[in-house]
Amino acid sequence: MTKLAFEETYMPDTTVFIERSLAKLVEEGVIRGKLLIHRELVRYFEELARNGSAVGILGLQELVKVRELAELGLTMIEIVGEESNRVLDQQYIDRIVRDYALKRGAKLITHNEVQAMVCKALGVDVLFIKPRLRNVLTFEKYFDDKTMSIHLKEGAKPRAKKGRPGAWVLVDIEDRVLTREELELMIEEIVEYAKAGKGSIEVERPSTMIVQLGDYRIIITKPPVSNGIEITITKPLVKLKLEDYNLPEKLIRRLDERAEGILIAGAPGMGKTTFAQALAEYYSRKGKIVKTIESPRDMRLIPEISQYSKSYATSEELHDLLLLSRPDYTVFDEMRDDNDFKLYVDLRLAGIGMIGVVHATTPIDAIQRFLGRVDLGMIPSIIDTVIFIENGHVTKVYDVSLTVRLPTGLREAELARPVVEVRDFLTNELEYEIYTFGEETIVVPVKKIKRSSIEARISEAIRKIIPFAEVEVEGELAVIKIPRMYYSSSLARKLKRIEKKLSREGIGVEIKLI
Repeated sequence: MTKLAFEETYMPDTTVFIERSLAKLVEEGVIRGKLLIHRELVRYFEELARNGSAVGILGLQELVKVRELAELGLTMIEIVGEESNRVLDQQYIDRIVRDYALKRGAKLITHNEVQAMVCKALGVDVLFIKPRLRNVLTFEKYFDDKTMSIHLKEGAKPRAKKGRPGAWVLVDIEDRVLTREELELMIEEIVEYAKAGKGSIEVERPSTMIVQLGDYRIIITKPPVSNGIEITITKPLVKLKLEDYNLPEKLIRRLDERAEGILIAGAPGMGKTTFAQALAEYYSRKGKIVKTIESPRDMRLIPEISQYSKSYATSEELHDLLLLSRPDYTVFDEMRDDNDFKLYVDLRLAGIGMIGVVHATTPIDAIQRFLGRVDLGMIPSIIDTVIFIENGHVTKVYDVSLTVRLPTGLREAELARPVVEVRDFLTNELEYEIYTFGEETIVVPVKKIKRSSIEARISEAIRKIIPFAEVEVEGELAVIKIPRMYYSSSLARKLKRIEKKLSREGIGVEIKLI
C-alpha cells in the first residue's frame, strides 16, 4: 500500500477517544495527516483502565486501533508532551491538549462544543464533530407504561418497580447480572445527552451525580460512596391536573381564597410531587405568577413556570431572587434541611404564597417538622393548610389556626395559653392541640383526651349507683360486670335506668355476670 504524504497535523482531545470516532475519521479520509497524541492523555485512559473503568479500556482500544491504521500507512502518530505527577481529570487533559495544539499549530479534534468555541477564541484551528446521539437511550428499553423506576447495580440483576404509587411490585427485568462496563457506558451516554442540551446535570460530585433527562430523574452513585456503580432512574407514570383529583368544592374554595402557607405531605413515592405539579399549574392557569425551587428540577411544568435549582444557587441567592421578583406562589419541592425550612419561612413571612413538599408518615408529622425551627405562635402564619397524599390521593386536609384558651384536659383557668389548633378541614373537628408547657412543646391528640374523659365520666356515673360494679368502656359500648351473687330485681331496675341514661348519649350497655 502506498503511504500518503502527511501535510496537516491533528491533535485529538479526550472526547474523540470516548466517542470512539478517531479511527473512523482516519478510515473515511476525514483526517489525512499526522496525529499528535499527548502523553498525559494516554496516562489518563491508562489510570481509568487500571481502576476498572470501561471508559479507560475503550479509550486505549481506540488508540490501539488508530496505531494499527498508522502501520497501514493511513496516518502517522507522534507521542508528544511531558507526563506530570498530578491527579488527572478530563477537563485538565483537554486544556493541555488545546494548549499544545496552539503551540504546534495543529488542528484540534473535539466533540465538545465548548472546547471548540474556546479554540476559536484562542485562534486554535479546530475540527468540531457533533457527538452522535442515539434516538433511544439504552436504559429506555427497561421502561414500559407500568414502570415507575428501574434499579441497576453492577453484579446484580436489573430490577424495576411496576404499578402505581402505593401499589407496586419489585420485579427482575432480566435474568442476568449487570457488569461495571455496561453501567459505565450507560453513564457516559447519559452525560453526553445532558451535555448536548437534552437535559441537565443537576448535581455532580466525585462519586455521585443527579441528571434530569426529560421526564427521567437519574441518580448515579459510584465507589466509595456506594459499594458498586448504581443507577436509579425514575419516571412519573402520569401527569395530572388538579381537577383529576376530584377534590371537595370546599377545599377548592380554600385553595382559591385563603391558602397561602401550604404543606403537601406524605411518605416517599406516594405522589406528593405529582400533586404539587398539578397545584402549580392550577395557580398558573388562574393568572398567578408561579416559580419553583427544586433539587433536582424534575417537575414537569408548563413553560410559564420558572424552575430554580437549589443545586446551582445558595439559599441566600434564591431568597433574593424570589423576594425581588415577587411570585404569587413558590413551590418548594423536597424540603429537607434547616436551610430549606428557613427559606420557606422567610419567603412566607415576606408575603409570598408558599407550597412546601415534605416527607411525613402522618399529616401531623409535617407540622412537627417546623417545631423547634420557629416560635410556636408563628406556625399558623407560616402554615395554614396541610394536604396529606397517600397512594396518589388526598386523604386528609388540616386547617391550622391560633387561639388563646385553656388546653383540653387542663382545668385550672390560670393555665390558659396560646394554643395552635389543628382541625380536620372538611369536618372542622379538632384533632390536635400544640402548646408549650414549661420548656416543652407538646402535641396533644385531642380525640384521645376526650375519649379518656368520656370513659372516666361514664365509669364514675355507673359506680355512683352500683359501687361494686366493674366498668369497661369499649368504643360506644359500656360493659358492666356484676358479681352473680349480688344480682337481684332491685339491681336489675338500677341497671335499666343506667342503660336508658347512656342510650341518650349514644352509648350501649352490656351486662356480664361474673
